[in-house]
Amino acid sequence: MADRSPLKQTPLHATHIALGARMADFAGFDMPIQYTSIVEEHKAVRQAAGMFDVSHMGEVMVSGSGAEAYLQRLVTNDIAKMEVGRALYTVMCRPDGGIVDDLLVYRLAQSKFMLVVNAANTEKDVVWMREQLEEDVQLDDISDETALIAVQGPRAIEIFERATGIDVSSVGSYRFIRPDNLVGSSEAIVSRTGYTGEAGLEIYCRPEAVVDVWELLLEAGKAFDIKPCGLGARDTLRLEAGLGLYGNELTDETNPIEAGLSWLVKFDSGDFIGREALRKVKEDGPSRRLVGFVLEERGVPRTGYELFNEDEKKIGEVTSGTQSPILSKGIGFGYVLNEPKYTEPGASIRMNSRGKLLSARVTRPPFHKK
Repeated sequence: MADRSPLKQTPLHATHIALGARMADFAGFDMPIQYTSIVEEHKAVRQAAGMFDVSHMGEVMVSGSGAEAYLQRLVTNDIAKMEVGRALYTVMCRPDGGIVDDLLVYRLAQSKFMLVVNAANTEKDVVWMREQLEEDVQLDDISDETALIAVQGPRAIEIFERATGIDVSSVGSYRFIRPDNLVGSSEAIVSRTGYTGEAGLEIYCRPEAVVDVWELLLEAGKAFDIKPCGLGARDTLRLEAGLGLYGNELTDETNPIEAGLSWLVKFDSGDFIGREALRKVKEDGPSRRLVGFVLEERGVPRTGYELFNEDEKKIGEVTSGTQSPILSKGIGFGYVLNEPKYTEPGASIRMNSRGKLLSARVTRPPFHKK
């Protein structure tokens, strides 16, 4: 029988309903897909600011004297080089090199870290992390105790500072601060990572404080035409910014080398899980590669659409696609055979859209270049 479990709700659920959001199931949560239109919300982030509820994301605390060594083995990037106050993007892999998840690691103290994982993978990830657990390491899933708002766009920082009085002008990319008091929340984290290609902030706080934080930011942002944004705009924004999504570009069956994430794999950082498998892929070269492309004809790429060469031989398929609100063209990601004639920027490929082959040009992301 179908699973009829009720959808989970973030602490901002009632706020979304009051704002007239169109809600839908995402990763088991009842989440806002859009408030007005995806295009309007997308353009608000590109031109001014947009605010997202991303409290469905998973957060895991890792602490103890063995925390650094444990994470150094768990993920492919170099944890040892992180200073306190830094955030790091990385992946964790299986022994065969397949990606368990992509995630952010925050170093809160010398032996204390917070991991932020994809909502759809939280349960799977925690099981995997516990299977790798070592002595002197404590792992706590704090997802239900953590709310998260992302404010993105060229006016985002100005809005945050006006709303809170907290100066974040000196907080660099992939760094964070822990303000003493953010709307009554003494355990908040304010970071600069983002998933839209724009400047912005992420605010982690206690669930009981998040409604006040949301309303404060929304009120302060009125002068800058801030818009609450749903997951629809979040997806089109990340595509324009050339950022992959787990479940589409990244899966258990893909590895970071073929996914264009070699820069996350630090072979000299120690014996992390999947190291030897990934070294072999690196040395031999992957059989396929992830590429970005822009349609040269009218059409919209969709996940699963087949990709062909000019001789109409299948060379791959689309993993994500959309109509870019800024470019007014179809853009997408897809895996293709690892041959320069298909992977080099400017290469000509074709996409099957409902039986019609449309011309496309391989493009190095991001698609939206400022």
